[in-house]
Amino acid sequence: MKKISFLLVALSALLFAGVETDTCVKCHPAIVEEFGDSMHKKSSVDEDKVHKAVWDKHPARESGDYKCANCHTPNIKKETATKTDQQGFSCSSCHTIKDVELHAQENKNINTTEEKTFFSAEAGRESEKVKYKYETSMLGLNKTSVGSPYHSIDYTNEKFYTGAVCMGCHSHKQNAEKFTICETDEKGAKDKKQNCITCHMPKVEGSATTIRMSEKHAFHGFAGARHKPEMLSQYVALGFEKTTNGFNVVVENKAPHNLMTHPLRVVQLRVNLIRDGKTTALETQTFVKVLGRDNAPSMPWTANAVLEDTMIKSEEKRVINYGDALLAKDTIEVQLGFYVVNPKALKGLNLDGDKELEKFTILKDKYFTVE
Repeated sequence: MKKISFLLVALSALLFAGVETDTCVKCHPAIVEEFGDSMHKKSSVDEDKVHKAVWDKHPARESGDYKCANCHTPNIKKETATKTDQQGFSCSSCHTIKDVELHAQENKNINTTEEKTFFSAEAGRESEKVKYKYETSMLGLNKTSVGSPYHSIDYTNEKFYTGAVCMGCHSHKQNAEKFTICETDEKGAKDKKQNCITCHMPKVEGSATTIRMSEKHAFHGFAGARHKPEMLSQYVALGFEKTTNGFNVVVENKAPHNLMTHPLRVVQLRVNLIRDGKTTALETQTFVKVLGRDNAPSMPWTANAVLEDTMIKSEEKRVINYGDALLAKDTIEVQLGFYVVNPKALKGLNLDGDKELEKFTILKDKYFTVE
């Protein structure tokens, strides 16, 4: 018994020292596999090439004052955050968040000081705090366990049900000039039925744990522009309206925030007219938010103005008119997609030639036939 107790203590120590996935996989294999390919896991400068490219340009890089550690490597001290052994966001980075402090420049995650306690959310268990127990009955013939052998589980934190737990890192960010360079509308982190978590961590097949089997679990790959964007396509709708002199394409953003919130992203609407087997590309529409200074595009830390903002807003229906006359049986193909990095910024960030970042990713593709 003493050996078993020592083993559990040792494993728990590893868990909270940052060597988490090796321990977590014992009970959460499906979740650890998803997480391993997520941008949360790859949020450090070693694994996120876009983040590294931006940080390499930052004036604080030479001094090693890593400005992004609070969210990109929260388990690593700032002075060591650029070492190659760093890990990005981890299991405990999220599951130990007790509260979120609201600040003008950027919010701050407040992690629990209660030893070996993780927060989680599960419908029907909102008032429970589960500590691991191992019970026997019928003279030891019937053995049951409750909870995790590695940590306690607190289901009472409402922020894990509304998505407000995400707002420590994903709410907003101001630069030194108190200019907001990126922002996510917090109205998407208040409702228990639909919020950041239900959209970006939808329920997928498979048990969350091997200790207590379930049919589904929350997806821990964190669907987004760079990973599993197809999961988010349901929050975009494309429509078609024939007009007297042409037609309209309607793009509806059902998300409670801008279609893309990162200032480097570019969204494009591409429309093709298909007539008698011939395809003609019509004018491409670009939606972007450009930050700048002195009427020229600039890096985020020097920006003090928005030079252009055509990004499709939260819950907006954007109507784009085309003056091309249509004939019966014409087909209109409508594609809505994006670039992870604005093609105009790739060279300045030394990312030109990167096939992944030069790729145009289609989020939604739909055909309309003219009657």
